[in-house]
Parts: sequence; structure tokens; C-alpha cells
Amino acid sequence: MTANEAGLSGLQLHFDAATGQLLASVVADHDAAPLDEPGLRERIAAAGWGALRYLPNMALGLLANHNAGIACTLPIAEAVDAVLRIDLSPDSVEAWLDIAAAEGGQPASVEAVLALLADNGIGEGVDHAAIAAAVAAGSASHVVVARGVPPVDGCDGRLESLIPEVRDRRPQVDASGYIDYRELGDIFVVHAGDWLMLRHPPTDGTPGRTLLGETIPAVPGKAAMFAASLPGTAFDPGNPDLLVAAITGQPVVVAGGMLVEPVFRVDQVSTVTGNVSFDGSVVVKGDVGSGMTVRASGDIEVGGVVDMGTLEAGGSIVVKGGAMGSLGRKTSEECHIRCEGSFHAAYAQQAKIEAGDSIFIDDSALQCELTAINHIRIGGKRRGHIVGGHLQATLSITGKVVGSSNRIATYCAIGVNPLLHKQLLQMCKLRDERETQLLEVAKLLDFAHKNPGRLRPEMIAKARATAAQLSAQIAEMREEQEQLTRKIELSRQSRLVARELLCEGVEVHLGNHRYKVVGEHGACAVGVGADGLELMALDEREA
Repeated sequence: MTANEAGLSGLQLHFDAATGQLLASVVADHDAAPLDEPGLRERIAAAGWGALRYLPNMALGLLANHNAGIACTLPIAEAVDAVLRIDLSPDSVEAWLDIAAAEGGQPASVEAVLALLADNGIGEGVDHAAIAAAVAAGSASHVVVARGVPPVDGCDGRLESLIPEVRDRRPQVDASGYIDYRELGDIFVVHAGDWLMLRHPPTDGTPGRTLLGETIPAVPGKAAMFAASLPGTAFDPGNPDLLVAAITGQPVVVAGGMLVEPVFRVDQVSTVTGNVSFDGSVVVKGDVGSGMTVRASGDIEVGGVVDMGTLEAGGSIVVKGGAMGSLGRKTSEECHIRCEGSFHAAYAQQAKIEAGDSIFIDDSALQCELTAINHIRIGGKRRGHIVGGHLQATLSITGKVVGSSNRIATYCAIGVNPLLHKQLLQMCKLRDERETQLLEVAKLLDFAHKNPGRLRPEMIAKARATAAQLSAQIAEMREEQEQLTRKIELSRQSRLVARELLCEGVEVHLGNHRYKVVGEHGACAVGVGADGLELMALDEREA
């Protein structure tokens, strides 16, 4: 018997090199022991042909003839060479290698892969290390074995503030949802001709190159545009990209540039001066008297106290003294304090205060109604007492002492701002639309790749530019969604924080959850636990 033959109880195995098949011959023998499929596979392996591809249908016919004592010769296995395949990415910047492993046949080789790449017109950007690793593994799926040069898109133009002291009304929230609430200080003033902002032009980017030698145009950066209306400013006659002050006033960063708001200064607001309503920022050196109103489209700064007065600001409000309102008083005066930014004061008593950002009070808040989108924080270098009243904030309410030993009812509401959910839903819908558009463009590029010459080059270039632009927009939307999701998640983790003492009489609400404080507790927080709102320890940042 030769090395290619094996006689096995009425069976003879012979490998036919010409056809690459393993032939099994049955010798008619009614007395031969029955043979089943596991036994046949075992004998094939024992004969040294276990690596071949087994042919189950042919093997079943062979077994039937063998067990019936009928002579026959059938192929039951075959040698299969490794199969190589090269695919290009839709933008032709990457070549992907697939290797179907050999089964007893010729294995894949580095030379065969290189030859296949050459047949596909790919000679540059070849990753020899990746090819060697794939060949050594014997099989591969979607392995990148060649790379072209992707385009480097241009950088967008930008607007650079030339005034480091300028106030920025845009929300400045860090990754943890906390806000920088540094003392705002005095209003910074610029004068006519002062430089405010410089516009930097976009860059064109660097074109790329496909594996087939085609140029991939880069997407140029977007030009930064100044807003159509920036009151109190002008462009420098010698440089249209330089924004300068046209009047004396307060510089404020806004979307699309910077504006200069006139600053109205007055010693005090009383019946002598009358109410103040100003399109700009207002600085009151002294007090705002009872029943008086100050309205400003910018910021309001009061050097003294506000005694049952009304303040309304499109920016932030700073009261360097205290704010006293009319809640619970026997008076016909109705007053409130409302701002789109943050509110800062030394103390507040029986005051109704609403802030579009956060409320910061250095000493105490007594029987107040405080509402803030982000945080309420009572207590800087002073006592930090929250006694009575209603407080509502999305992310946190913090005080050194919350409530009082007299069990004065203090209502605190924390939790999600419903506007955040609405913004997230709108963003998800818009992103879905962009992703659908990108899918359609990708289909067009795939058609162009599979059907060379069917589409005009300029159409393909435009489609690639559109795909790059859509991808950039989707990435930007994804980042905004992540920020909104992070903020919503933070709001679900919102807490009432007592840094020194939490007293009985305090009631905390978060959605449908409610927690009534019983007894007095040292430094602690109230937040969502396994069973709803519960007492918990402070973290390092809150302590």
C-alpha cells in the first residue's frame, strides 16, 4: 500500500492529486462490521486526511453501500485552497482583506495577497505587518491591509476676544455640572476705539488620496461670521476682521461677537430719581428704595441694599448688600428680583428671586422664594443659613444650616428641568435626519465604486464633500446630545446639601418622591437612593 492509500475493513482511501479529492472505495463484503459516520471521520483522520473538507452527503451514500455490502467508489473529502478577497472602503481610502482558511489545500501567502492587491490597482500604502499577521493566522475578516491618505479638513474660522476681563453671558458649566460662581466685581468699561474682537479666517485643509490614486478634496473650514447687529461696536477701517468699540460702555460676549452696552450710573434709586429702565447695564452706587424698579437689558449692580424693590435684568444681578422683599409682610407692595443669568447677594430676606442660571447668597436666606435653573448655594464665608420659604433648583440646593431648631417649615424642590428633555428629543430627531441623509450619500458612493465611469467625477467629489460635512454635523450633534444627557443624568442625581446641620421641618421633593426630615442631623445630604429620597453622606466636593 502506498502512502496515499489505506485499507480499512472493507474500505480503501485514496487521494487523487489531480482532482484534489479523497476517494473511498467499498469492497463488497457482507461480513464486514457496520461503519457509522463518527467511525468514518475517525478513520479519515487516522489516515492523515483530517484537514480536508468533509463531504457529508457523499459520505452518507458511502456508508449506506458499505453497510449493505455494495461495492462503490465515492469522493468523501476534498482539498480546498485558502480564498482571498480584497474590498475597498466606500471612500477608497482603506483596503480590507478577508481570508477563508484553507482546508487541506494551499494556504494563504503574503505573495498571494500582494498579487491580489496589485490586481486591484493598489501598490501604495500597503501595511506589510498586517498582511503577515493575517497570513500567519490562516484566516482574516475585514483586516485593513492598505491605507490611502485621508483628507485633513480645514479648521473653522474663530472669533477671538481681545479683552480678558469681558463678561460672558453664556453658561459656563464644567464636566460635573458645577458652575464657576466667582465674584463678578465691578462692571468693566471700554471706550470708543478700543479693540474688542478679532476674526480669524478658516483654513482650506489638505487634500487626501485614495488607494486608486484619486484626489480626495478636503472640506474647507467654515468662516466665522459676526452677528448682523452688534450694538455699540464698529469695524476697524483698516481691518474688516477687527471689531472695536464705538461707544463707552460694558463689553459683553454674545453669539456671533461682542456688543458694548451703555452703562447707566446712579447714586441711588428712590422717589427722587424715579424708576430706572435702561437698554444696557445699570450700576446703582447706593440702595434701591421701597417700591422702586430697575430694569436693564444687561447686568444690574447694586452697591447697597434692595428694600422691597423690583430688579429685572437680561444678564446677571449683583447686590453687594442684601435683598429684602415683601413676602409675609402686611404691605400692598409687590416686588421681585428676576435675571437671565446668575444672582449674587450678601443676604436675602422674604424675597422672591428667580435666576436663569444660579443663585448665590453669602450669608442667609430667610423665608424666601428662590428659583434657579441650575444651583442655589447659601453660605460663602458667612453663616449660610436657609430658614423657611420655598427653594427650587434643578441640580442642587446647598446651605451650611438648612432649616432651624424651631422646626420652621422649609420646602426644597430639586430635579429635572423639563426643558432639557425637550431639547434632547429635538436633537435626536435632527440627528436621525442627518444620518439618513448620510446613508443615502454612502449608497451613491458605493454605486460609484462598483460602477466606475457611470457617474461624473464632479458628482462623486460633491458627494464625498457632502458625506464629510454630514459626518462632521453628526459628530457635533452627538457631542451636544452627550452633554444634554450628562446634564439630565446629573439632575437625576440632584441633592439637598447641608454642610453642617439639617433640621426637622425641612421637606424635600424630587418628582413624585418626598422626604420629611425628622430630628436633627449633622453634615449630610438628601438624594435619590434605592428606595427613593433618603439621607446620605456628603461627597468630598460637598463637605
